[in-house]
Amino acid sequence: MKTIKLFRPVGLKEMELIAENGFKAFPPRLAWQPIFYPVMNQEYAEQIALEWNTNDEFSGFIGVVTAFEVNEEYLKKYEVQNVGGLVHNELWIPAEELIDFNSNIIGTIAIVNAYFTNRSAKTENLVLRSKLEEFKK
Repeated sequence: MKTIKLFRPVGLKEMELIAENGFKAFPPRLAWQPIFYPVMNQEYAEQIALEWNTNDEFSGFIGVVTAFEVNEEYLKKYEVQNVGGLVHNELWIPAEELIDFNSNIIGTIAIVNAYFTNRSAKTENLVLRSKLEEFKK
């Protein structure tokens, strides 16, 4: 089976929920979040994590970049959306399709980078805390 590597920038709370799921699935969207937005490249995910998540109280002032593989055949039903510059490509997965999306993740969701500020919250999840410590500079 062929896979495509996708990325998702997340804040601390979403990362904690991913960790609670064994790094195998993204949590359900909140009522005011009708779309799940994985992005097509790490550069774009890093930009969002650094510029958006680290400045957002709801994200715990932390930007975490995740990477994961998804069944390529499954993804063919979603058109890549360009939302700005050359690297600003993402998929728009309706919230009601997230369970199906999660079932097409192959392997686990990895942390590939994390950004912190002096306001960054700390997690009580020991496994996640250990993984995030690797990225503190």
